[in-house]
Amino acid sequence: MSKKALIIIDIQNDYFPGGKFTLENSEQAGTKAAQVLDHFRKIAQPIIHIQHISVQEGAFFFLPETEGAEIHNCVKPQENEAVILKNYPNSFRKTSLDAELKKLGVDKLVITGMMSNMCVDATTRAASDMGYKCTVVHDACCGASLEFDGVKAGSTEVHAGFMASLGMFYAQMVSAKELIG
Repeated sequence: MSKKALIIIDIQNDYFPGGKFTLENSEQAGTKAAQVLDHFRKIAQPIIHIQHISVQEGAFFFLPETEGAEIHNCVKPQENEAVILKNYPNSFRKTSLDAELKKLGVDKLVITGMMSNMCVDATTRAASDMGYKCTVVHDACCGASLEFDGVKAGSTEVHAGFMASLGMFYAQMVSAKELIG
C-alpha cells in the first residue's frame, strides 16, 4: 500500500523579512505551506521538517544556534513531527531522511519549501531518482532572484522556471488549494 509524507524544506527565519537572506514571496509561500501542514495534521499523515544549518566557510545565513536558522513559526514542528538537520541543498545527502521515509513505509512525497531554485530542486530531483513519487506544492515554495552572465531573473521568473523544469519529469505540480481540495 502506498503511503505519503509531507516534506517541509528550510522554511526558516532567515528567509523572511528581517532575516539575513530575505526571499520575495516568503510570507505568501509560508502561508500556503502552513495550510498544507494543517491538512497533513488533520489527515494524520507523516510530516518531516528539514532544517538547514550552514557550516560551510563563508556562510552568512542559517548559521548554527541563531534565530535565523530556526524553523519559522508558520510551520513550527509539533513534538511528534520529525526534524532532520541538513548541511547541503539535497535533503537526502548525509542525513537520515531516506531511512526515516523507509521506516515509515513512505513512497510518495508532497514537497513544500524554500528555495525553489536550490534545496527544493535538489531534494525533488534526488527523491525522484531514488524512486519516490513526488508532488511539489508550487505556491508553497518560493525562489530567489538570480543573475548569470549579465542576465537578471526576478524571483517570480526563477521560481516559475524551476517549477516548470521539475514538472517536466521529476514531480507533479499542484497548488495548495488543489492538494487540499
